[in-house]
Amino acid sequence: MLAYVVRRLWQFVPTMIGVVLLVFFLFSWVGGDPAYLLAGKVSNPEQIENIRRQLGVDQPYTAQLWIFVKQIASGDFGASWSTNEKVSEILATRLGPSLTVLVPLLVISTILAMAAAMLVAYVRASITDRAIMIGCTVGQSISILVYIIVSQYVLAYQFGWFPVQGWGNDFSENLLRYSVLPVIVGVIVSLAPDVRLYRSFFLEEMHQDYVRTARAKGLSETRVMWVHVLRNAAIPIVTNVMIQLPGLLVGAFLIERFFSIPGIGREVILAVERSDFPVLKAVTVYVAIATMIVNLVADLLYKAIDPRVELE
Repeated sequence: MLAYVVRRLWQFVPTMIGVVLLVFFLFSWVGGDPAYLLAGKVSNPEQIENIRRQLGVDQPYTAQLWIFVKQIASGDFGASWSTNEKVSEILATRLGPSLTVLVPLLVISTILAMAAAMLVAYVRASITDRAIMIGCTVGQSISILVYIIVSQYVLAYQFGWFPVQGWGNDFSENLLRYSVLPVIVGVIVSLAPDVRLYRSFFLEEMHQDYVRTARAKGLSETRVMWVHVLRNAAIPIVTNVMIQLPGLLVGAFLIERFFSIPGIGREVILAVERSDFPVLKAVTVYVAIATMIVNLVADLLYKAIDPRVELE
């Protein structure tokens, strides 16, 4: 296993080179000249040139690329162009609120989706199965904006069960008060597609030969489902969960924006609105690194779930 981990770590190098080049050229060529964006409509060539000099974008592309590589290696992406706050401090302070919402969301939604998927797979082709699948299809077709607006109006404004928006400095208060409604909305949104996907994983395993053999040996249906089927279906489920992890930090921007959660997702939206390239480049690089690490962890979890899996 150690040899496999070392080999995978070496594979990170060419992947990171490709990510660095892609990010650099996208922001350098497609992103436009940041000096014009920062100077505003009322500006003159002298002001624009001065801004270019301060940002370092007046240097050759090779020099700018080398600066970008050194920023990645040191973890220091400079300061935000809009707030002049260090990018590393921005991401460090925004990571906590994002994880406060996303970790409970991911854990609760995964457990509920697996339980519901196992139930509908167990009673497959029944009225219950069809009703739940129809409900999941309807729920999946509704925009997340509808869930957010309805939940804020009904649960927060009408019933007063939760605060509509807000965030504090106390972790317990944030977890038990401000993050409850965003987590509920996130679970409802993710539950429908996950149940449909996990149901297909369970049904695929239930038609395997080892399941028929286990039943022929007299094992109860409960033991077959919870021991044999669940263990083998857990591998694609782990893949789906681990793939979601890096994207969740950025992908939850709508929840963070509407509930005023000062997380990374909301910071990305603000950076896009302000054309704050240092923040956007840092987030893009960190998400790429997190994706590679998560993929490696997922492969190691395969081995832990099923020792028969060979890591090559």
